Amino acid sequence: QVQLGESGGGLVQAGDSLRLSCAASGRTFSSYGMGWFRQAPGKEREFVAAINWSDTTYYADSVKGRFTISRDNTKNTVYLQMNGLKPENTAVYYCAVSVGRLGGFITNSDSGKYDYWGQGTQVTVSS
Repeated sequence: QVQLGESGGGLVQAGDSLRLSCAASGRTFSSYGMGWFRQAPGKEREFVAAINWSDTTYYADSVKGRFTISRDNTKNTVYLQMNGLKPENTAVYYCAVSVGRLGGFITNSDSGKYDYWGQGTQVTVSS
């Protein structure tokens, strides 16, 4: 069982930045694949970014160049740095863990490939 806890959400203005954090339990964090997903009101959950066990990163086209995913294995934490936020980025952001090794964009962006999920953190971007 892996437990996750997100933090760092909040209310910001368009163009601002936020950094989300997700702390995970587990002694083999460095081998986990970590993903960030989001869900806006009335919409399906969608992929945002992922970093796999070999530190390869993947991004949704809508966030490329503005969002950066990273991990600190000494702190069992994954981060999502979000710059240039837009009102359409408003959503609940979830981090997720895959204990298996995911390879390639398709599997890393597939929410069904992740085994554990955090409770989510709200990000609201005002115009």
